[in-house]
Amino acid sequence: MVKVAVVEGDGIGHEVIPVARDILAAVRPDFEFFDVEVGYGLWERTGCACGEETMAELRSADAILFGAITTPPDPDYRSAVLQIRHDLDLYANVRPIQGGDVDIVIVRENTEGLYSGIEWTEPDRACTVRVVTRRGSERVARYACTLAKSRRHLTVGNKANVLKSDCLFVEVCMAEAARANVPCTARYIDALCLDVLMRPDRYDVIVTTNIFGDILSDAAAYLVGGLGMLPSANIGERHALFEPVHGSAPDIAGQNIANPIAAIRSAAMLLRHVGDPASAAAVEGAVRRVVDVGVRTPDLGGTAGTREFGAAVLREVGRGKA
Repeated sequence: MVKVAVVEGDGIGHEVIPVARDILAAVRPDFEFFDVEVGYGLWERTGCACGEETMAELRSADAILFGAITTPPDPDYRSAVLQIRHDLDLYANVRPIQGGDVDIVIVRENTEGLYSGIEWTEPDRACTVRVVTRRGSERVARYACTLAKSRRHLTVGNKANVLKSDCLFVEVCMAEAARANVPCTARYIDALCLDVLMRPDRYDVIVTTNIFGDILSDAAAYLVGGLGMLPSANIGERHALFEPVHGSAPDIAGQNIANPIAAIRSAAMLLRHVGDPASAAAVEGAVRRVVDVGVRTPDLGGTAGTREFGAAVLREVGRGKA
């Protein structure tokens, strides 16, 4: 039996994750779901957004369905998302940009770079250390090469003309691509961001460092309808977490207008990860058909609410199973 930890988090996580969970339960009634509370709301009540007991619960799961976390600009708040990625060693953040004629997969190194958590403040400055290691670069490059092997090409996004740490990243990625016999090109990240938006058909799999991958994937969301459309997987050797790319969006929380597609597609990625590509394809197909007949949330120009969109996908999934 597959055990799935369900973390709604904060904001619209409380709306989109129940939709995704219901769809998962519909296609895989044999899954065991259990709720885990993480996030800013928990921190406000207890002073801890994600404690060791919580981490033990997450480690016990075969997969984690994760919502969105509010991270306040408070020096006493430790990012729960970064903590989970670090503690579970979820080194590869996989973000598909797919829709229409666009089919790009961005693989973001997920545990180091500017998000390494080595920071301090002084009276007249604040410092963040950017860490890029050979081990971290090798394993994310190997993961990206595995994806690119079954596709066309690998691009290494970097800023090696300015950042010496990126020289190591490019060197390692190019060596791994050569070892795997994967066609590979290195591109500076600023030019790459623009070219992806202008000529997305040129790109297939892109591997890059932590913050560059975060920014590039958010910008590329423009190509497929916005952040409400983008799922992601956080992959480690022993654990995996699946979450929509969007944030907690407190400005629209509780209004039943959030787009749940990214959460639903994240659930489909979870299904693929646990070895059920047929159910994953059924969920993705149901989403496409619902959108094609005009059932859309306001961000996509429609009038359907979060719950109503989810109900439409559930009905479509049910028809596919009949």
